[in-house]
Amino acid sequence: MTDAKAVIAARAAGELRDGQIINLGIGLPTLIANYVADDIDVVIQTENGAIGVGPRPQHGCEDRDRANAGNQPISLIPGGSYFDSATSFGMIRGGHVDSTFLGTLQVDEEGNIANWIVPGKMLAGMGGAMDLVTGAKIVHIVTEHVAKDGTSKLMKRCTFPLTGAKECDVIITERAVFRRSPDKGFVLAEVARGYTLDDIAACTEMSYTVADDLKLDAFGGEA
Repeated sequence: MTDAKAVIAARAAGELRDGQIINLGIGLPTLIANYVADDIDVVIQTENGAIGVGPRPQHGCEDRDRANAGNQPISLIPGGSYFDSATSFGMIRGGHVDSTFLGTLQVDEEGNIANWIVPGKMLAGMGGAMDLVTGAKIVHIVTEHVAKDGTSKLMKRCTFPLTGAKECDVIITERAVFRRSPDKGFVLAEVARGYTLDDIAACTEMSYTVADDLKLDAFGGEA
């Protein structure tokens, strides 16, 4: 498993717990549905109005009437259902989503998230991220560690407009896992196979501490 997005999605699936209602944001987070362990029973919700989302359909088996908020084809597990967006956002704003997984443009050491707009560029719509980061009980950011220009996406301070202030609980990249502590800020909990502590320090702008029980070679590498 050498593709960064696949590594991130597979590791993120390890955060799922039995009985949770979870939301997967558009893009990379939708891949998590493909890695849910057989012994984990979770209910996946998409904010455009579906619950009980399953793995991405095989090529040629897509149904154009079944799509997530990013207009990507989805499957529905037995018992899944569709409903209007008002009901969907009632679930989110009412605190009924246990965990959300969102991509980002930037995240910083205070837990601020910027993922909805690049200043000066066209915008299709704000989407549901602002509701999700305040309504979900746990907010996971899943993102490649660095941007295309090589700069860290884990920053001292976000420079793009914020989606949510101090809402990020966990950051999962293809290189590491960080968890936010109320008293310590972000704590480096895991380092992926093929990376060292020095590697993580070199590509991470935000401040963090290292967990006493840090896990090295914790995930990633070849499947």
